[in-house]
Amino acid sequence: MLKNIILWVVIAVVLTSIFNNFSPRESQNKTVISYSQFIDAVKAGQINDVILDDQQGIRGHLQSGDRFSSYAPNDPHLVDDLLEHGVQIKAQPADEESMLMQIFISWFPMILLIGVWIFFMRQMQGGGKGNPMSFGKSKARMMEEDAIKVAFKDVAGCDEAKEEVAEMVDFLKDPTKYQKLGAKIPRGALLVGPPGTGKTLLAKAIAGEAKVPFFTISGSDFVEMFVGVGASRVRDMFEKAKSHAPCIIFIDEIDAVGRKRGGGGVGGGNDEREQTLNQLLVEMDGFDDNEGVIVVAATNRADVLDAALLRPGRFDRQITVSLPDVKGREQILGVHMGKVPAADDVNVKYIAQGTPGFSGADLANLVNEAALYAARLNKRVVNMFDMEKAKDKLIMGAEKHSMVMDEKEKKMTAYHEAGHAIVGLLVPEHDPVYKVSIMPRGRALGVTMFLPEKDQYSASKCKLDSMISSLYGGRIAEAQIFGWEQVSTGASNDIERATELARNMVTKWGLSELLGPLAYSEEQGEQFLGYGTSPHKQVGEETSHAIDKEIREVIDRNYQRAETLLKDNEDILHSMSAALMKYETIDKKQLEDLMARIEVREPDGWNEPVRPIATK
Repeated sequence: MLKNIILWVVIAVVLTSIFNNFSPRESQNKTVISYSQFIDAVKAGQINDVILDDQQGIRGHLQSGDRFSSYAPNDPHLVDDLLEHGVQIKAQPADEESMLMQIFISWFPMILLIGVWIFFMRQMQGGGKGNPMSFGKSKARMMEEDAIKVAFKDVAGCDEAKEEVAEMVDFLKDPTKYQKLGAKIPRGALLVGPPGTGKTLLAKAIAGEAKVPFFTISGSDFVEMFVGVGASRVRDMFEKAKSHAPCIIFIDEIDAVGRKRGGGGVGGGNDEREQTLNQLLVEMDGFDDNEGVIVVAATNRADVLDAALLRPGRFDRQITVSLPDVKGREQILGVHMGKVPAADDVNVKYIAQGTPGFSGADLANLVNEAALYAARLNKRVVNMFDMEKAKDKLIMGAEKHSMVMDEKEKKMTAYHEAGHAIVGLLVPEHDPVYKVSIMPRGRALGVTMFLPEKDQYSASKCKLDSMISSLYGGRIAEAQIFGWEQVSTGASNDIERATELARNMVTKWGLSELLGPLAYSEEQGEQFLGYGTSPHKQVGEETSHAIDKEIREVIDRNYQRAETLLKDNEDILHSMSAALMKYETIDKKQLEDLMARIEVREPDGWNEPVRPIATK
């Protein structure tokens, strides 16, 4: 509306200027002469008539009928000269603008500035429709019960979380059953979990199952540059919710407004954010009764939330929505695979086993990437080969076909990755090798991917030692084949990871026989969240030397083991390098052939196109 008003004002000004230029004054072509020429023409009797105006302008006709114009200085003898030579004189008053136009022109700059100010304030506050000064109105979007189509059946991979929130759904459907026994439903539920685990989807499912109105808002929508706006929006949101009770308020990313008070940041605290949090605390559990209003919030940073927000009476329950296990991943893949045409060879269980650590969003992206890959190859269905290619892209990175290595560098990369794979296959308790590739992916020239066969929640000392050995396998293979003078920098990340594992074994996890089960390091505190700093634990010089010595002993022990394994299996190292040079990527079946020292079969999908053919 305001944009239209400003547009019409600009149009009016432009049209006014045009009309002023094309006023009723005569606008035909005429000759412009100087004042001296005009006086000479008067004295010569060449002027027939003139029109004089208050702006000292002169225009008229010559005896020949031609028109002319000139400009007269303040000459007191001009009229006498004209009369003396018989020139007809007409006087014309200056054009006067109307009072309305004068007022408009004088006030237009102020009106324009006020309009621009209101426009930018609306834009800055996201005012949308309505009063441009309504900064304190809630930005929560209300979804009617009939508009929410999500149900518990659409949420897979978090059965425990669904059981936790089922009680809320039952209360919203039949609150009298609880009220008769004097029971109070939890005022709020905090969904905590890593990104992409389905916290927002679960909140929608609660409203969809209970068939109640659903208010949704982000934590960042409360805090603005004006002090008091956030608190006003919280009040307005709860007033709307009370009028639609029973209902659900969902606050996404509540850590944006619910952080611990008192810490502030560099230079002091944020008064506006703290006022907003105080108002939220009062609304959730203050003197006023919010019966029938349940607040559900989601965050992946529950550790930074204010303690008053987490106490019973506000967020009574913290529901952990963790990464799905293998069963949950299979369920999630089943939901998303039902939306794409899949071939009969797609093994959802096998894909679920090979995607540990994937969230629900990651698995949805996996299915989508597979469908995109199949579409690029003009396929009608998504088969297992497409799923594997999509999984490789997400786990190992996209293939860089444009990056060309010379033969020597490619051969060194092949031996490097073969060294990782052979040591990983021979040491105990190591995760199985999923794939070995010398195709450049991301920032790596090659990759050896290990994937566990099942979900793991802890690691033994034997497993950690094996991981360190396999990390050094690539560097050892380079030195063994090409000599120490030709060892490359490709093992820099391997060395960093191995050193970190060894240090954690000694200083954090108590896996050193010499130093015993003691922690020799502490985590750095978060100084910007109200904690202050927590310096590292001070240890004596003798203990520090003992820690360094023990870390070096762990590294040396595993380095020597990897070196011995590669020397004893040098023939396999050569064979695996040759297979990588030929196929670029080998998987579990080829690795089994190589370790058994038999002829290597072709990889699955070797004859299938790996890239769409460019068409004109």
